[in-house]
Amino acid sequence: MFGQGINFGLLAAAQVVADFLVIAGGASGGAFYGGGGGAGGLRTSYGSTSGGGSSNESTIELTDGVTYTFTVGAGGASVLSNTYGRGNDGNTSSIAATGLTTISTVGGGAGGTYVTNTTTLTGNSGGSGGGGGTLHQTSPYTSAGGAGTSNQGYAGADGGTGSFNGTVGPGGGGGSAAVGSAAGSGYRVGGNGGAGLSVSITGSSSFYAAGGAGGGEGGAGTGGSSIGGNGGVANTSSGTAGATNTGSGGGGCGNSGTSTRSSGAGGSGVIIFRLPTSAYSGTTTGSPTVTTDGSDTILTYTGSGTYVHS
Repeated sequence: MFGQGINFGLLAAAQVVADFLVIAGGASGGAFYGGGGGAGGLRTSYGSTSGGGSSNESTIELTDGVTYTFTVGAGGASVLSNTYGRGNDGNTSSIAATGLTTISTVGGGAGGTYVTNTTTLTGNSGGSGGGGGTLHQTSPYTSAGGAGTSNQGYAGADGGTGSFNGTVGPGGGGGSAAVGSAAGSGYRVGGNGGAGLSVSITGSSSFYAAGGAGGGEGGAGTGGSSIGGNGGVANTSSGTAGATNTGSGGGGCGNSGTSTRSSGAGGSGVIIFRLPTSAYSGTTTGSPTVTTDGSDTILTYTGSGTYVHS
């Protein structure tokens, strides 16, 4: 009899969940003998690992009628070598909505720099920390790298480690998957940027949020995972920028000391949102790139925007 059957009206609809990748803007490298810029903080629910060596985070349970607001952070602007200053920090990225604890990431920490023979500027803390500057001629002869943020990224490397008269170069910026490297072998050679994290949320594996390299005199470091900025070499080249929409740090400047050389800018951040195509409303702002992978739709926001679930 029908009275003995299931009352379908009492069954709740299946909950729809979305995966996310949120990356803040990367920092720029430091000026004269500049440390590498730190990567922007990285948080993700997709895969098994998130930034800073943490486990992946919980997915987002979507609610009908709720607007999900995406804020994508810009990378830190480059600085001229003759400013003798730190780079610029990256900017925060976030997902916010009613009923959702905001998912926020910290911008990358700026690379440090040389100021005088007895004064250096440390790398700033951030999602991942900036590398320390160098050429410090008084004890302890080091310029500290900045700390990373727990569950988002790693620290930048110290510059000038144990070096009298500044024979060791500036440190590399931290990445989402590894710390920055201390100075390389050779005279005042900058350290390499920390590795980025490989995430396959778009359907193919890509690296995100790598550290920028330190600049140098006898040579420069290499940016992490081929997306962090490379360091500049004295009177030869400027630092290069972190890759756009990866949140990677920019490379530090060499010791040119002129207005014709600069550090590399930090790469802008990105937010990627993945949900079942059967539940995708199609209501967005901010012109995200919309792709599909299997039964899922992927929204990639390189600028701020929204998604309204229905």
